[in-house]
Amino acid sequence: MKRMITGLAAFLVSLAAFAQGSIPILDRVPGHRVQFHYTYSLSKGGAPMKQVTEGEVTVEDNAYLLSGLGLEVRSDGVSRWSIDREAEEVLIEKVEKDDLLTNPALFIQSYKSHMDQIRVNASSANSLDVTLVLDEDTSARFVLKDIRFRDKQGKSDFSFDEKSLSKSYVITDLR
Repeated sequence: MKRMITGLAAFLVSLAAFAQGSIPILDRVPGHRVQFHYTYSLSKGGAPMKQVTEGEVTVEDNAYLLSGLGLEVRSDGVSRWSIDREAEEVLIEKVEKDDLLTNPALFIQSYKSHMDQIRVNASSANSLDVTLVLDEDTSARFVLKDIRFRDKQGKSDFSFDEKSLSKSYVITDLR
């Protein structure tokens, strides 16, 4: 009985935090390097689209390293390098400051300013399941698992030196 009351109390505290525009696990992000496994899927008209993406992400401040679908995406917060080692192609772009779908650092750092678009499906000490409503017909679901908080280590891991690649790579620089 005591366990049930404690569990109910924890649930109510979490629910109150969500109602006030806060997701406790994301509130821990500032000041840390955060690593997690993700699953991402889009829905249009309530029906899931066929593609589900999953991979690993490391975020520190506005920088991130994302791997999934055979791609490695690195961003130092200014530039973004999308590296396809199998196709030997690299796309370099300027980071867009408001693109929640392609920038996991932006999503977890600035989620409070987008709470009107976020629906929390579930949350625990090391996982989060949210839906981001993009418009009246389209939504994106993010499931973050095995969320780990580490001390900051600096941003050198997030930049990419395209000169380190062989001459066979096709590099498209759109900055």
